[in-house]
Amino acid sequence: MSTATPTDTGAPRVWLGCLGCYNDGALVGRWLDCTDVEDVTLADLHEGSGRPYAACEEVWVLDHEFVPVEGEFGPLEAAQWGRCYEEAGPEQWPAVCAWVRSGMHVTQGTSDLPSLPDFEERYCGHWESFREYAEQLADDTGMTTGWPEEAVRYFDWASWTRDLAFDHTVVDAPAGEGYGVYVFRDL
Repeated sequence: MSTATPTDTGAPRVWLGCLGCYNDGALVGRWLDCTDVEDVTLADLHEGSGRPYAACEEVWVLDHEFVPVEGEFGPLEAAQWGRCYEEAGPEQWPAVCAWVRSGMHVTQGTSDLPSLPDFEERYCGHWESFREYAEQLADDTGMTTGWPEEAVRYFDWASWTRDLAFDHTVVDAPAGEGYGVYVFRDL
């Protein structure tokens, strides 16, 4: 089973197949973008296969790429992942996948689908390191503003950064992103 890994980026795709044919030892189906699966029928999948589909009853996702969950699922869930991808956009999709893979994501109802409003609230960006994020956060919030120069110079950044990490989820960015980590605030 293919699933999104830290080195995968791209639009989510599924291998949509006829479950009856699969159970009979024949592969009848095709790869589709998740955004295109909602209206696919058994007749569409059997087109050109040379196999009858009168006794077939179910379409199923038997493999997938760039979907950050494991296992098989139905075409309705595949379509939901497609809508999630479209809403997040291709630029944010690797970060959404990283958040889901972390296991710290907030879901929509009982599914594995992430809540994108919660993602947007928690996503702190793509950074070279968590230390870089922490230093920028200190600058942005004016944490050391008004401190004597000696206090800033002797401040224990390593300890502060380590403690700050307890309030965040940090996930390695895909190799295709070039470097770094994704940082998410734990609320």
